[in-house]
Amino acid sequence: MSITTPTEHTPARRTARRRTEMSWIARLLNNENLIGYLFVAPLICGLLLFTYGPVLAAFGLSFTKGDYISTPKWIGLENYANLLREDLFWKSLKNTLYYVVGVVPAGMVLSLLLALAMNQKLRGIVIFRTIFFLPSITSSVAISLMWLWIYNPEFGVLNFLLKQFSVKGPAWLSSPTWAMPAIIIMAIWRGLGYNMLIYLAGLQGIPEVYYEAAEIDGAGRFAKFWYITVPLLSPTTFLLLILGLIGAFQVFEYTYVMTGGGPVYATLTLVLHIYNNAFRNFQMGYASALAYVLFFILLGLTLIQFRLQRRWVHYE
Repeated sequence: MSITTPTEHTPARRTARRRTEMSWIARLLNNENLIGYLFVAPLICGLLLFTYGPVLAAFGLSFTKGDYISTPKWIGLENYANLLREDLFWKSLKNTLYYVVGVVPAGMVLSLLLALAMNQKLRGIVIFRTIFFLPSITSSVAISLMWLWIYNPEFGVLNFLLKQFSVKGPAWLSSPTWAMPAIIIMAIWRGLGYNMLIYLAGLQGIPEVYYEAAEIDGAGRFAKFWYITVPLLSPTTFLLLILGLIGAFQVFEYTYVMTGGGPVYATLTLVLHIYNNAFRNFQMGYASALAYVLFFILLGLTLIQFRLQRRWVHYE
């Protein structure tokens, strides 16, 4: 009987250890859940670091007072009490509501009509769809600068066209009366293409069999639109309503670039008011409180819409 030394088993042990390590790596690579988590890890870290982290930090800052240099001082609910007594807060809220009421309903109606026109089976219709959609993917700042020239009271295109009909155009962005309507008109124009595309997708998802059955029953064009198109488009309308409300309440670029909130605070919106307090007045705690007031307004409106959707949204 031969006696083996430990060194004789060393290669075998190394081979066994290597096989164990390879099998562990293979099991690790075959774990689909782990691979999925690894792929989404950068996104999760980015959300935690740059989105949810600042959101929680802003909530804490809303109960403090201080600038970017000094240490924030805890003041409790004083910021929220002060904003309720501030005239500019109520002015900005009123202007924001004015903007929302002007942009969202008119924009949705015009987008639906445009989608109906773009849903025709005509040669070259794709080109027109692209033209209408282009403003939606153009920079908001570039759009604002372009409309600054259009609204120019002396050599702007709009006043020039009005002059051809013997109508004296106003000083659009310099008038407290016309400044906000001018921004609303521009915002509706820019949002038409995006809403049109969503409505167009909804229209093309309605089965033709419904319209054929309605024609057999003698329904006219308006009856088919009102009793078939509108109800079956209600989920799309609900989506655009939610997105439109959230987007309109957060309007910032247009008023910041075109008017700066003037004249006489006629275009001062909530987000612009938040920006002014945070980055001009350096009142980060007060700006955070304003931001959370806006958040709760949007949350409340969204919950109300989700509650009311049971009455008017019809899912096929």
